[in-house]
Amino acid sequence: MLKLLRNITLLFCLFLLASCASEKVSNIFYLESSVALVEASPKLDIYLPKKSENNPVVIFIHGGYWEEGNKGMYGFLGRGLAKKGITTVIPNYTLSPNGSYHTMAEEVAAAVQWTHDSVAKYNGNPEQIFLMGHSAGGHLIALVGTNPKYLETKDMVKGIILNDAAALDMNSYLQENPPTKNHNYDVTWTQDPTNWKDASPIYFLSEKVPPMLIYVGTKTYPSIISQNKDFVEELKKYQPTAEINYLTKKHVPMMSQYIYPWNKHYKEIIAFIERNK
Repeated sequence: MLKLLRNITLLFCLFLLASCASEKVSNIFYLESSVALVEASPKLDIYLPKKSENNPVVIFIHGGYWEEGNKGMYGFLGRGLAKKGITTVIPNYTLSPNGSYHTMAEEVAAAVQWTHDSVAKYNGNPEQIFLMGHSAGGHLIALVGTNPKYLETKDMVKGIILNDAAALDMNSYLQENPPTKNHNYDVTWTQDPTNWKDASPIYFLSEKVPPMLIYVGTKTYPSIISQNKDFVEELKKYQPTAEINYLTKKHVPMMSQYIYPWNKHYKEIIAFIERNK
């Protein structure tokens, strides 16, 4: 019990320190209306450094099987990056069964466009935008960053950070495991095999794809490990130095590790941004 109380106290102190170094702007509408099956107006939060301007920008997309999760759960990442001089944008997006992968990708692309057009008001540099995502969020940023139908100008994105990204080749997976109502996959991916390929970033890799920083847990789901391996092998055709950074972690800790501001992977992410901004 004493150890638990100490940990809670430590995390609270870290939160206060991060809060002092950053500012949060909540619930900004980035779309007037959603193209989902229900009326919605997706919103985003921005975490910005208080004492600097013209900062690099990270747009983070959360995971959750494409059916759960929300932007409010990831304030620790927003404040952690903002404390290190990164303006961080964290949007909500329509979840299944109210939208398919295409709905979600269109909304993520809209959040990227909104950020490019508006982030200068929040101390961000619109010419230094990076995408970061975990799990399903990793899939969505990979899809938006590769499939040419989502962003009119790929140059808006300077780099992509995949953290235990799922569904990089959903076509191959669903050929063997057709979608069912479990996790609403029948809605997320539809029953049309042509959509499965359209939803798979591996088929859209090209010389136009931004540089990628890729993390995978050695204890994560086998499908994530195998699909990331195949994805990187294909990516190497265009980015010969591409590689997977393996961490000895399960799927959820691949994200929760960023609660701790001293986590060394913050430095790696910032170094990646500095190389490519």
